[in-house]
Amino acid sequence: MLGAMHDRAREPATWGKDLRSRRLELRLRQDELAALAGVSTRFVHALEQSKPTVRLDKVLAVLHQLGLDLVLEPGSGILRSGQG
Repeated sequence: MLGAMHDRAREPATWGKDLRSRRLELRLRQDELAALAGVSTRFVHALEQSKPTVRLDKVLAVLHQLGLDLVLEPGSGILRSGQG
């Protein structure tokens, strides 16, 4: 499962599904993961439903409990210069 998570997530829906899959792989319920991460069950649900606005500190807490890392690397996005 984790090998598939190396795909680039261009849309929140992609990583929301991946997080849910990882939670299920670890045999955790949403409320159990929430308790471990120190967040609400509602937050875990929103994260798995790919809510586009979430708090980074809470996301990192959930990722930590799932044994996942957030990795930033150059992508294929468009770089824009500061030309006025």
